[in-house]
Amino acid sequence: MTRSISARSILGGTARGPIVGTVEALSFWGGVDPATGRVIDVHHPLHGSCLTGGILLMPSSRGSCTGSGVLLDLALTGRAPAALVFCEAEDVLTLGALIAAEMFGKPLPVLRVSRKAFEALSQAETARISEAAIEADGLTITVEPPATAALDLSEADRAMLDGRDGVAVQQAMRIICAMAAQQGAEGLVDVVQGHIDGCIYASPANLTFAEKMAEMGAEVRVPTTMNAISVDRANWQAQGVPAAFGDPAARLADAYVRMGCRPTFTCSPYLLDSAPRAGESIAWAESNAVIFANSVLGARTAKHPDFLDLCIALAGRAPRSGVYLDEHRKARRVIDVDLPEDVDDAFWPLVGYLAGRAAPDRIPLLRGLAAGQPTRDDLKALCAAFGTTSAAPMLHVEGVTPEAGGAAAEDADHATISRADMAAAWSSLNDGPDQVELVAIGSPHASLGECRALADALGGRMRHPEVVVIVTSAHQVIAEARSEGTLARLEMSGVQVLPDLCWCSISEPVFPTKTRALITNSGKYAHYGPGLSGRTVRFGSLADCVTAALTGHVPARLPDWLS
Repeated sequence: MTRSISARSILGGTARGPIVGTVEALSFWGGVDPATGRVIDVHHPLHGSCLTGGILLMPSSRGSCTGSGVLLDLALTGRAPAALVFCEAEDVLTLGALIAAEMFGKPLPVLRVSRKAFEALSQAETARISEAAIEADGLTITVEPPATAALDLSEADRAMLDGRDGVAVQQAMRIICAMAAQQGAEGLVDVVQGHIDGCIYASPANLTFAEKMAEMGAEVRVPTTMNAISVDRANWQAQGVPAAFGDPAARLADAYVRMGCRPTFTCSPYLLDSAPRAGESIAWAESNAVIFANSVLGARTAKHPDFLDLCIALAGRAPRSGVYLDEHRKARRVIDVDLPEDVDDAFWPLVGYLAGRAAPDRIPLLRGLAAGQPTRDDLKALCAAFGTTSAAPMLHVEGVTPEAGGAAAEDADHATISRADMAAAWSSLNDGPDQVELVAIGSPHASLGECRALADALGGRMRHPEVVVIVTSAHQVIAEARSEGTLARLEMSGVQVLPDLCWCSISEPVFPTKTRALITNSGKYAHYGPGLSGRTVRFGSLADCVTAALTGHVPARLPDWLS
């Protein structure tokens, strides 16, 4: 075997099955149905394929940190792939597989292969994996054992590993150290706060994990906020949510609150009064929040998978790897963007979506955008859309974000985003009817500025009787909107403003059951929405959303700045 055809075991085990291969990364959350094991991401080449029992071969994962919970649920119900084979660094699914083996005795092999081995395996139909080799249609690749890292642990780290602080912290430290070893970290880093993504009821496995940790006496030791959850905590019963879903979703939220987490229930923790400062090491999960924290706030956090977020909050320690380190915050791809004149708010999520496609596996530096003078809300939308198509935990915008100066690495390569690229992506996200029955605002959770902008655009006019308009936002933002009169203005126009939920966790009947097509100004929800809701999703500006709200129709045309 030459070194160019190589494989290393990340998590051991044996497997055999058909190879299900793709060169495009996939988010398991929003991309794979945990009840069937089928790919539901309508934008992915594997759409409709069943992953159960297959050898899943792909470069890495992307998108939501909740993918670890989806994989754990698949493992616990017997619907998981037989093995995961990557050719790039990957944490989210690896962590789900680690939890399945470590806490529930369900081993799922994870391997990392060289690019040349990946290409060779892509040509095979079936594979058999042992501890020593991958055998695939006449090809044999020797598997090297998992890398061993001599972590430089403090006395306090070792004491936690030895059980000084109880079995929950001991379990958390074992998981943290295992992830640190596979990441090649030399040690751990203190964090000053956490943000939990695993409180979304993506599958029963999320509840199983959280209640098991709570029963073990887990209690966070750093201030820890919570992501949006899957029900409106105070109102789900009155809203008609079935108890079979609402009860476990509420129990999941309660479990994290019992462990000392702050019930903020928002996917935009950077809008809270507890938002971190530049240079602070934190441990956030939720892809848009991670990217915004690193890119716009200048804080430092890896894109921690669900479950690892809680483990780090229990120990106050995270693997010292990735973008916690200066050298890994450099841009490895410079993307020149052709900025049209007079862009509106829809430009920023669209360019974020395209930037993720152009840099699916590395941090980019976006050039040419400073003249557009993006607001915080524009950057929020850009970061969220970027996170749906890229695995990178941050980006830089020249002349805008705090670390962009000198951000490009010496060996960075180059790409471009043209107006033709924008037009093609716009059309791809607008493959639907002119008539819509739902307007979806707040993915990620709407800021106070976004609530004001919607109220101003509606101008007191009542929505069309056949159109439902829903905004999801955080309790803190809703309270501020109520105090200044913005909430009353929205409600006068027939807009519902919901706490706790976000569009990526909403379900029927809160999601209007009669909806056939909807429109959103979120690049993130435009991507995930079709798979999550089973409906056609249109993408547009806030003005497009208001047109739809007032008339029930919005033509699927290019925006003026692209025409």
